[in-house]
Amino acid sequence: MIGAALDRKALVFLALLGVVTVAVPLLNLATSPASAVHVPTYAVALLGKYLCFALLALSVDLIWGYAGILSLGHGAFFALGGYAMGMHLMREIGTRGVYGHPELPDFMVFLNWKELPWFWTGFDQFWFAALMVVAVPGLLAFVFGWFAFRSRVTGVYLSIITQAMTFALMLAFFRNDMGFGGNNGLTDFKDLLGFNLQSDRTRAGLFVASGLALGLGYVVCRLVVTSKLGKVLVAIRDAESRTRFLGYRVEAYKLFVFTLSACLAGIAGALYVPQVGIINPSEFAPANSIEIVIWVAVGGRGTLVGAVLGAVLVNFAKSYFTGALPELWLFALGGLFIATTLFLPKGIMGLVQSATASLGKRKPRPPARTPALQPGAAE
Repeated sequence: MIGAALDRKALVFLALLGVVTVAVPLLNLATSPASAVHVPTYAVALLGKYLCFALLALSVDLIWGYAGILSLGHGAFFALGGYAMGMHLMREIGTRGVYGHPELPDFMVFLNWKELPWFWTGFDQFWFAALMVVAVPGLLAFVFGWFAFRSRVTGVYLSIITQAMTFALMLAFFRNDMGFGGNNGLTDFKDLLGFNLQSDRTRAGLFVASGLALGLGYVVCRLVVTSKLGKVLVAIRDAESRTRFLGYRVEAYKLFVFTLSACLAGIAGALYVPQVGIINPSEFAPANSIEIVIWVAVGGRGTLVGAVLGAVLVNFAKSYFTGALPELWLFALGGLFIATTLFLPKGIMGLVQSATASLGKRKPRPPARTPALQPGAAE
């Protein structure tokens, strides 16, 4: 099963990812800042953020590209995973905060909270926070999917409901009395597992962790889509009514893959937060979830590698344009999505696959061999 999932193309992708995961931290820590091959620390953090976005895009491609579930609220699962990690990092601050309270985070002291809310209990332990990173987004996805899929909500209606879900969460997390820092969110993190988050070595370690998570996430997705389960998901995507008529429990398949996708998004959010140093309700914004869909569309949905490629390329362009032409970035993003829809419906990977197929067809075939005349045969 693993051999079928990890074909030549998959192994090439994993090899390239492995080279990047090793080379970037090595060029940051083992080379002099004056060296031409030195990778500065800010670039390590930026590339690590791209890897987190790539894992997030991978989770969306799993449900959209293979099951036909277009989620416009996947940023909610990403943000919930980020908040779970942020809560642990806030508990790690302890007396080093501005107010020096041994238990309450600074924003709670500022808002005159007298005791730690019950839902913050346990987040002083890393293992508990790591469990919540997966469990909270997964539980929300399971409950949401249970009602949505059993009600046979599909298509644009499901997309609108997912967008409404993330918008409602954004409004809730903006409230100060929710206990998550209000509009300021969670920030001013100090360390993780005893390692200073401002240290070059810690940033390099987080980059490696992001690369490993992306690699493992890709392997998991490949195992799903190349299995019998994956074939059923594609059947649901292409002809849901016919698949249901054949006796498959469509709701169970969709619920499983939707929950798995949410867990991957939560892991991406947890790795994202210590690298950027903040998590706030803006991560729930519906526009963020729409942007994730654009990454997948640009790279090529239903390819997995295309989702990774699209996330990296679009965010690289975003980093450049928001610095050079910040007022034009949103127009450029919208234009990119329109151009992709009109001219590259299968994304960049679709274009690559078409070009490869065309080259294969144009290969000159060797001329047919004429059988030699036998002695005495008629001429």
